[in-house]
Amino acid sequence: MSDENEILIIYGSETGNAEALADDAGMFAKKMNLESRVMDMDDISVDDLSNSKFLLICCSTWGEGDQPMNAEDLYQEACDSDENSMDGVNFAVLALGDTDYEFFCESGKEWDAVIEQKSGNRINKRIDCDVDYEDTTECEDWIKETLQEFSEISKGAA
Repeated sequence: MSDENEILIIYGSETGNAEALADDAGMFAKKMNLESRVMDMDDISVDDLSNSKFLLICCSTWGEGDQPMNAEDLYQEACDSDENSMDGVNFAVLALGDTDYEFFCESGKEWDAVIEQKSGNRINKRIDCDVDYEDTTECEDWIKETLQEFSEISKGAA
């Protein structure tokens, strides 16, 4: 990453909703004068994650609790990484799902768990959003709150 305080925003998506939220997060970061990079999970490696100081994950759940196709390989790589591979990574997870399915937001829950298990530092509670997330400001408010937390950590380290 070009800047050690850059926020890596990654998305796993089948229909584009998580990608759109990741793009929104990148836009909000820019408005807050924060450096960020929005990336498809297909285009990065677990080393990119572990080398990030700030990581925001936007991930939808596909079918009956499956990772989106573009998230499968990275998720498996994260699961197989060393025990402390996410040490020093400040992270937060925005999960998308459909409450009509048994495994609501399962992919986001899995990401949240694996980053924490690998010694990541959760800076905001995971948010689980249903298909009607656009009808409220809940996701937007959570993104802004998370970005503010990243900003405060960054300023504290300076």
